[in-house]
Amino acid sequence: MPKPLPSKYFTSPRLFGREIELFFGQGWVWVGRAEAIAEPGSYFLRDVAGESVIVLRESPGSVRAFYNVCRHRGTRICTAAEGNLGQRMQCPYHGWTYGLDGRLLAAPHMPAKFSRDEYPLHPVKTAVWDGHVFVNLAKRATALERHLGTLPGKFAAWKMRDLRVHERIVYEVRANWKLIVLNYSECLHCPLVHPALNRLTDYLGADNEPPTTSYLGGAMAFAPGVETMSASGRRRRDYLPGLRQEQRAKVFYYAILPNLLLSLHPDYVLLHSLWPQAVDHTRIICEWHFHPNEMSKPDFDPSDAVEFWDTTNREDWRVVELSQLGIASRAYRPGPYSEHEELLHAFDKLVLRAHARKSTPLARR
Repeated sequence: MPKPLPSKYFTSPRLFGREIELFFGQGWVWVGRAEAIAEPGSYFLRDVAGESVIVLRESPGSVRAFYNVCRHRGTRICTAAEGNLGQRMQCPYHGWTYGLDGRLLAAPHMPAKFSRDEYPLHPVKTAVWDGHVFVNLAKRATALERHLGTLPGKFAAWKMRDLRVHERIVYEVRANWKLIVLNYSECLHCPLVHPALNRLTDYLGADNEPPTTSYLGGAMAFAPGVETMSASGRRRRDYLPGLRQEQRAKVFYYAILPNLLLSLHPDYVLLHSLWPQAVDHTRIICEWHFHPNEMSKPDFDPSDAVEFWDTTNREDWRVVELSQLGIASRAYRPGPYSEHEELLHAFDKLVLRAHARKSTPLARR
């Protein structure tokens, strides 16, 4: 019978650093929503595999990203977490100035033979899927479409690009990032850990699709009389436009590796993004997204969904922190997986295959 990964994969700083490079430094990483940079010149910063990345709106139809490194002497250009740059960005040290397309526009005090064309900002590969912005630091990145596989077609009916964030909560969890992915990918713990959630769906009723190297997930049907995942199980909002009847009767849980946990509901979308801080510390940003038509109603009240998932989240974070503590014990020896934990075993195998590959360091220009 397959067993979980040995403790070193959750406690070793060396292996943690390697995973950050393998998964976050060489793959597609979710960094935010396109709505957060709706206007030209608007931007936000993200720390991806230890690199500060500027994600900005160059024009109404173009999202771009650059390393936050001036080409003169390496100074960080942007320091505020978000804002609007106007039409250009300027290094605060010696005034080198760049356009929103990364071109060097001005370099004071440089000699006449100096060519600005040779010193643009270093770009970061960027792609947008249905309102979600992804970046990839790898020199030779596969297309985001290949990474996502069948998900764009599978989730098209939710029209996530049209939704808007209403609530955001940041959690600091004292556990390895992989434990959070593993916890998200099974519900055997639901009867003991999530009594409220367990009344809404059958914890053994997951319809998981075959795992891929990019994502894990499946759907769970609602219990009789349940309409959505909330404290009461009853909808306060209209169904999201475009959903078929069978899509309205389920909740879909997908981990899009390495850092997006996407939960699709009949009346809203919930997402968690994972930001590993240390081998035993993960920052999790949870967002609730609703349709603007619902948000504009005078009686709009999302507290049923927000409070339900905030409670559920905190229940999860408590048990994964307990897992982290136990796995760190000298007495820990992994026990066997059950037949209902096939997604976890698939994720473990993916992690092992990644560690077996020869790591390609990021290019240092």
